[in-house]
Amino acid sequence: MLGRTPSLELLFSQLGLANSPAAIELYIRTHQLPAHISLHDAPFWNKSQRSLLISHLVQDDDWAIWVDELNQQVPMDPYRRQLA
Repeated sequence: MLGRTPSLELLFSQLGLANSPAAIELYIRTHQLPAHISLHDAPFWNKSQRSLLISHLVQDDDWAIWVDELNQQVPMDPYRRQLA
């Protein structure tokens, strides 16, 4: 992914997931987390996916923004879901 501008679509591609807008929306809608669980601790990631997410966050690289964006979209927060 070097040389490509990071995006949510490319992050999903790095995670080995379908990365069309509809696929991302469906994934987020069907993989909601309780607010007390960190994104990288979610049970739906495999070891490689978890490592990738942690690596981007620890490095605080350009991908960290998109990991944070995904983190904002997966919590099961009824109030925030109503605002969307």
